[in-house]
Amino acid sequence: MAQTTSRSQPILIAEQLRRAFDGDAWHGPALLELLDDVDAAGAAAKPIANVHSIWELVLHIEVWDDAAMRRLDGKVWQPEGTDNFPIPPKPTAAAWRKAVADAKRTHEKLVKTVEALPESRLWDQVPGKKYDFYFMLHGIAQHELYHAGQIAILKKAQSPAK
Repeated sequence: MAQTTSRSQPILIAEQLRRAFDGDAWHGPALLELLDDVDAAGAAAKPIANVHSIWELVLHIEVWDDAAMRRLDGKVWQPEGTDNFPIPPKPTAAAWRKAVADAKRTHEKLVKTVEALPESRLWDQVPGKKYDFYFMLHGIAQHELYHAGQIAILKKAQSPAK
């Protein structure tokens, strides 16, 4: 039997965004759980040819959390090139910690922004797109899980065979 809830759609979407990024996701480890034991060298490694590194994926995920907020602010924003996949700095422990902290901060801001949305706003068209914010925000959560899966594979590719 389906359970009814009095929580609004923005609150429910924010919860999904949080689970995809922070943890307690149904499918398994979320993004931050996967990054917990990754150091700068592992983040910068490219164990599979022609595939983005963990670091590049983390920067890219942050780009899209930021893109969602820009779009919610009414801006037309479509990251391309290095705006879409920023080039990581020299792989130092401090730079890696900063990249993860920046991604966390941007994600937390997005979650709070979504939580505060009036439900009617979900049905507004995204500036410059043919879809609404409801579709986009679900897509952001799906995007984070997609790249979390890639990060899990990259971590396995770096592990010595057992």
